[in-house]
Amino acid sequence: MLWCLIFLAGGAGAWCRFSLDSALKKRWTHPVPIGTVTINFLGSFALGLLTGYALTHPEHQILTTVIGVGFLGGFTTFSTAMVEAVNAARSGQALASFWLALGQIIGALILAFAGLTLGTAVF
Repeated sequence: MLWCLIFLAGGAGAWCRFSLDSALKKRWTHPVPIGTVTINFLGSFALGLLTGYALTHPEHQILTTVIGVGFLGGFTTFSTAMVEAVNAARSGQALASFWLALGQIIGALILAFAGLTLGTAVF
C-alpha cells in the first residue's frame, strides 16, 4: 500500500513541477533555467522542513515518507539541472554552466539546512 501512495504522490509532484516550470518559462525569457532553479530550491527547503518535522514526529513516518520520497521526489529535478548545465557548456557558455551547477548545489544545500533548522524549531 505504501508504494502505491508514493507512486501517486510522485505523479502529483511531477505534475506540479511541470506546471510551475511551464508558468515560469512563459514569464522569464532569460537563459537561466529559472523554473528548474526555483523548483529545486523550493523542494530542498521543503524536504529540509519535512525532515525537521519527521525528526520530532516519528509517529508520522508513513506521511513524511509519502511526501518526501513521493511528492518531493517527483517535484525536484536535479538531473534536469545538470543536463541544463551541460547544455549551456556545450553551447559555449562553460563558465555560466559551472556557476549554474555550483549555484544550484550550494543554494539547495543552504535551503535544505534552513528548512531543517526551521522544521526542528517550529515542530
